[in-house]
Amino acid sequence: MGGSISLIMVPIFIITFRRGWKSGVLTGLLVGLLNLMIGGYVVHPVQLVLDYPLAYLVLGFASIFIVKAALSIKTIVIGLVFATALRFISHFASGVIWFGEYAPEGMNVSLYSAFYNLSYLVPEMLLTLAVIILLLKKYPQFFLTVR
Repeated sequence: MGGSISLIMVPIFIITFRRGWKSGVLTGLLVGLLNLMIGGYVVHPVQLVLDYPLAYLVLGFASIFIVKAALSIKTIVIGLVFATALRFISHFASGVIWFGEYAPEGMNVSLYSAFYNLSYLVPEMLLTLAVIILLLKKYPQFFLTVR
C-alpha cells in the first residue's frame, strides 16, 4: 500500500495536451499498467482496477478543457486539477473499501482515505504542474497540438 510523490503524471499530461484526450487516456492506461507491474500492491481485482489502470487513465481527460488548440497556463491548470481530482476519487474509493483497516482507531475511514491520498496527490500535482509550466515556457513547440 502506498502512494508516493513522483513525476509519473508528466508524460501522461504531455501526451494529452499535445495529442488529445484519447491519446492521453491510452497513455494513462499504459502507465497505470506499467506501474502495477513494477511495484503494484493488490488485495482485490476491483482495487487493482481502481488504483492502477483507472487512476491513471482518467488523467487523459485533462485536455477536454482545451478549445481549438488554445493551450495556455490557465487551461493547463484547470485540466491538471480536474484530472488529478478524478485520480483522487479512484484512489479514495479504493482506500475506503479496501484499506480502511489502516485508519487509526476511532478515525473515520473516509477521512483517513482522503487525508492519506491527498497527502501525496496534492504535492505530486503541484510538482507536475511546475514541470509542465516550465516545459511550456521553455519549449512551447513541445506542446504544439498534433491531433
